[in-house]
Amino acid sequence: MSNSPKATSLAQRMTNAQAYWQTDAGRALWETQRACLGPVVEGRKGGHSLEMSMGPALMTMSAIAHPIRWSPNRALAESDSTLVCPPDQLALPDRCLDTVVIHHWLEHLSDAHYTLQEAARVTADNGMLVLFGFNPLGLNGLTQRWRKPPSDFPWNGQWRSANRLKDWLAFVDFEVERVDYCCFRGPMSNSCGERWEALGRRHNLPLGESYMIQAQRRQRHAPIQRVKFGLRAPVSPTSLGATRSGAPMRYPSGQRCLKKDSERE
Repeated sequence: MSNSPKATSLAQRMTNAQAYWQTDAGRALWETQRACLGPVVEGRKGGHSLEMSMGPALMTMSAIAHPIRWSPNRALAESDSTLVCPPDQLALPDRCLDTVVIHHWLEHLSDAHYTLQEAARVTADNGMLVLFGFNPLGLNGLTQRWRKPPSDFPWNGQWRSANRLKDWLAFVDFEVERVDYCCFRGPMSNSCGERWEALGRRHNLPLGESYMIQAQRRQRHAPIQRVKFGLRAPVSPTSLGATRSGAPMRYPSGQRCLKKDSERE
């Protein structure tokens, strides 16, 4: 994977994105996204987590013992706990992770739905799957439509709405618990103003530059089948037993309830 053309292409995209996160606009967005993620992961405990991020690590506040970062190649691996593999073929067993975070990668993968399917596969039954994306309905998203064909991050990605990803999550049998919008700023502003951010977050207005989706696996309960039975007639009070017909139990002719004299002796 590390030397494959696909890995090289993904590594180039990831490297090009780093310049954006160093700008004022990128740092402001990252800080608001981290503020959104904090309450979700701070209280979660577990053995393992996975973060697939286009930017700096967001899971630094998590209490999970073993955080794993994904990388398209070894050159971009930041630690020994880095997972290097294709994004749509995660080298992990089923349902082994307590938290999975995908940060803007779904906008830069041609087979994004396969990557989401893999992320759902490795998320535990009681785990949390978190998706970050750029909001096409926000002010910057509307501005993107009027731009010339973009070539720089984040404009060169395919921005999908939160409702579209809800449909994708339903296909992999995950249910959206909450959608949070963050980074409320004008098209000519690099910072997320505290006043607008507080107002937008308080009312969760779908006008933020980015959204965060929290999803969990749908719980399937085993069907309960009720056993239907009844007596078609009242049970005789003198009977020694009862069947569904309510008929008293009788001994066959010739059979005695008392023991034979020879047996008593």
